[in-house]
Amino acid sequence: MYYDENTTIFLNKRWLKAKEATTGLYQQSFHYGNGVFEGMRSYQTSDGVKVLKAHEHFERLLYSAKKMYINLDYGVDELIEICYQLLEKNNLQNAYIRPLVYTDENMGLQPEGQANLFMCAWKWGKYYDKAAKVMTSPFRRPDPKSCHVDAKVTGHYTNSVIAIEDAKQKGFDEALLLDSHGFVAEATGANFFYQKDNTLFTAPKGNILPGITRKVVMDLAKENGIKVEEKYFTPEEVYDADGAFFTGTAVEINAIESLDEKPFKKDWQDTFGHELHQQFNQYART
Repeated sequence: MYYDENTTIFLNKRWLKAKEATTGLYQQSFHYGNGVFEGMRSYQTSDGVKVLKAHEHFERLLYSAKKMYINLDYGVDELIEICYQLLEKNNLQNAYIRPLVYTDENMGLQPEGQANLFMCAWKWGKYYDKAAKVMTSPFRRPDPKSCHVDAKVTGHYTNSVIAIEDAKQKGFDEALLLDSHGFVAEATGANFFYQKDNTLFTAPKGNILPGITRKVVMDLAKENGIKVEEKYFTPEEVYDADGAFFTGTAVEINAIESLDEKPFKKDWQDTFGHELHQQFNQYART
């Protein structure tokens, strides 16, 4: 799915075939989760291939690395250039791009500052092919006093793995995680919006990864005269909403059918989410 014998990847300033690339087994990132990454999408446009918000994604990659005491010796413009070269070498237009920063070998807990940069891409369509059935997860988002929740750290996603597997075993598509105070934070890999009283509501920064697609959607909503309010809210406040949706690089904008088996009041086509989905598709491809 992710590569074949012709796939080219970038690893530490070298272009290699994916099947020829190797790394060691003693990296601190593998044993303790101290690595950082990004998820990005490119789109075919009338002016050629465009990586959506490439500058913002690589700024966040550098921010995440700094927060985890990893020294990444690349600038944003250089990373963007590598990204576009990667797409060209693999003849990709509509693609998903994964930059990963992992450390050198170190079996101790003292941060290993030396960074390795791996970047790959593959053709990846819709994350979901339907509106998602969502449950409130018994697992909580990490407390922001315990780690940098606004950094995209590999180790943080063990929380997501157990939450989504728990949801799927119970017959749901996705899990909605609460923060340490019992307010809705986000899904396992996406931000959450719901519509009520002609307003969109979403969790404020602090307990979430403030997504780049989240910001795009908020800007599009403002341009379309849709009010967006960031506030703390409980799952119970969402139960009688008109609609809800996820935002994220992987999911883009995806409808939610129900939360805790409680369907929303309006059909997806009649919600702000559907309108913004159409706006987003146009925005990403122009």
